[in-house]
Amino acid sequence: MAATISVFIVAPDQTLWSGTARSVSAPTVEGSIGLLAQHEPVLSVLRAGTVAVVADDGARTELPITGGFLSFDEDTVTIVTDPGSGVAAAE
Repeated sequence: MAATISVFIVAPDQTLWSGTARSVSAPTVEGSIGLLAQHEPVLSVLRAGTVAVVADDGARTELPITGGFLSFDEDTVTIVTDPGSGVAAAE
């Protein structure tokens, strides 16, 4: 079984997605970032775009965001998005 990461994607008023995943990609102000287990710690500002999560069962979820920030440390990624962000497509 592939190594997984814990993912928490939240807006100020709700949790948009949480669980374990194989990978997460997100649009940062410096370009796209892809995160896998054992990635070095990172803190980044997000720009408008789409966060893609590949869950540990292989299901893909895409969430449009308007901005926010991302924190990754010890195989846990937390993404805090601006109000109005949400799920666009799953699977």
